Amino acid sequence: MINKEKTYNLATFFCLYIAQTIPMSFFSTVIPVMMRQENFTLSAIGLLQLIKLPWIVKFLWSPIIDRHTATTGDYKRWIFSSELIYAILIFSVALLDFKTDFYTILTLIIISFIASATQDIATDALAVLSFSRKDKSMVNSMQSMGSFGGSMVGSGVLLLLFHQIGWNSLLPCLAVFVLVMLLPLFFNKGIQITPKLPQQRAKKADVLYFFTQRGIWKQIGFLFLYYSGLIGTLAMVRPWLVDLGYSVQEIGMMSGVAGTFVGFISAFAGGMIIRKIGRWRARILFSVFVLTATLYFLALSYTQPTTPLLYGGIFLLWGSYGMATIVVYTTAMDCVRPGREGTDFTIQTVITHLSGMIMAILSGRIADMTGYHGLFFFETCIAVTSLVYILTVFRKENHKSYIINQCKS
Repeated sequence: MINKEKTYNLATFFCLYIAQTIPMSFFSTVIPVMMRQENFTLSAIGLLQLIKLPWIVKFLWSPIIDRHTATTGDYKRWIFSSELIYAILIFSVALLDFKTDFYTILTLIIISFIASATQDIATDALAVLSFSRKDKSMVNSMQSMGSFGGSMVGSGVLLLLFHQIGWNSLLPCLAVFVLVMLLPLFFNKGIQITPKLPQQRAKKADVLYFFTQRGIWKQIGFLFLYYSGLIGTLAMVRPWLVDLGYSVQEIGMMSGVAGTFVGFISAFAGGMIIRKIGRWRARILFSVFVLTATLYFLALSYTQPTTPLLYGGIFLLWGSYGMATIVVYTTAMDCVRPGREGTDFTIQTVITHLSGMIMAILSGRIADMTGYHGLFFFETCIAVTSLVYILTVFRKENHKSYIINQCKS
């Protein structure tokens, strides 16, 4: 059982993670819509993905945070200052006009994403240090639940509110929300870590040294493969639903609301399962779920699927994705060096982001060349490869100690 203090600590981290995600998800959803309404080209809208670049390159400044943090208070100062800047920038955007100040707005959003990425580095490092190995899966559940919940609210609920009350009224409320989500951390006195020793402080070269650890390339291969079998399907499921004749509203409900909600719930379930059966068994179990999801969509592509069958596939897809993220994040927390927690965890999450970007790009190309049958077959092959990789590369791992010994030796 998880006691009250741990529950409060977990809730604190959930608040920090959802505070990052909701504004990011809202901006990533509403800006393309507004750009299209102002007759921007599709190519220009496509380039908007570059605003997320700070989250891809955040490993470049993660050693700075590791180097200047030794106590819980240090981490809190980084989190508070980053979120304060985040909130101020969101509020500043509300004062501008989208038509006349577009490039200023874009610049402020990019800077705000740098602030939120910095908060994420400090939050992840504090999470690594604050929880025992047994409880790490639960804080990873909070991380994924914050991501799924933030996406659901930011790209769904706030988009509806945006149409009702407008840009200038919504964003100040969003800025206040970000600050309110800091209150649990401000009042939480139960998060305590062992202060770092001076010799444990990170250096700039630690980003490169991460890749020289014995056994780390096994983990890197795992990070690239584990849910690559889902990413292509996740990227193409909405276009597929369009081709099947579903409306934008129906697709939004099926994938954007129902699917994301299942991901939110499964992230919590995944943390509980890992806590119960351990990393090694969970790797295999969730990998089987991923394979099942890809096989399901491959089978559906040879039929004229009904709406209930599609809902079943979407639930399986998002459910297996939600659980898979917990295994990825939990094992990533196991593979951090003392004093470099933020750096090492950030590098590993960036690897998963890069893997996801590559798979999303490839999926469109493969679907164009071979159709949805070919795409779902390719995704199934990736899922099989991932399962075989786990069973062979990690075959000597017991669910208690192997990863720690490999990554910290």
